[in-house]
Amino acid sequence: MIEIENLSKWYGDFQVLTDCSTKVAKGEVVVVCGPSGSGKSTLIKCVNGLEPAQKGSILVDGTEVTARGADLTKLRARIGMVFQHFELYPHMTVRENLCLAQQKVLDRSRDEAVAKAETLLNRVGLTQHIDKHPGALSGGQQQRVAISRALAMDPIAMLFDEPTSALDPEMINEVLDVMVELASDGMTMMVVTHEMGFARKVADRVVFMDAGAIVEDRPTEQFFSAPESDRAKDFLSKILNH
Repeated sequence: MIEIENLSKWYGDFQVLTDCSTKVAKGEVVVVCGPSGSGKSTLIKCVNGLEPAQKGSILVDGTEVTARGADLTKLRARIGMVFQHFELYPHMTVRENLCLAQQKVLDRSRDEAVAKAETLLNRVGLTQHIDKHPGALSGGQQQRVAISRALAMDPIAMLFDEPTSALDPEMINEVLDVMVELASDGMTMMVVTHEMGFARKVADRVVFMDAGAIVEDRPTEQFFSAPESDRAKDFLSKILNH
């Protein structure tokens, strides 16, 4: 579903990604982890063209994201993206947030868009909040709305960029529960997260990054039980012991 090959990216003279290669099969859940500043968020933002890469290629369901003239708007309609800070439209109700792109990009009728919105909000337990503005919701509720908005576009894959890092601790599980359910439904997912319990429970593979490079790319249990690199051993010892 997603193929990343020899991807490199610079910000000016600073190289933020160095020859990154990995693949995500249909229905696979891949967690991308590593220390802050290791290039994790940049990597998944390149997958749907939010960040341009200077070298290498990315294919999503056969479409080359990195090709000159690629239709990124069409591509982004097919790849759901959930951000750290929700990115909901604050002046719109929850209903409007879920309906806008469905109507504008997918040409759904108003009734179709509303029906889809109501179904998804019911799934994440937020039906009663459909007429509220995002500012009236908790962080966990806003993130569940953001996930629902992405799902309303019927994506072929979902990208999550640290979806719980801006949340209070007691709100984290309500978002992770939705993501666990998505994974069990067979959604193809790339998830940047520090939530190692989620990674261990849900991920098929773990991609560990450091200093802009992919250091390890292994089945989840192998990564946790016997990491190969000293950098991953050090990272896991710090993150699992606290």
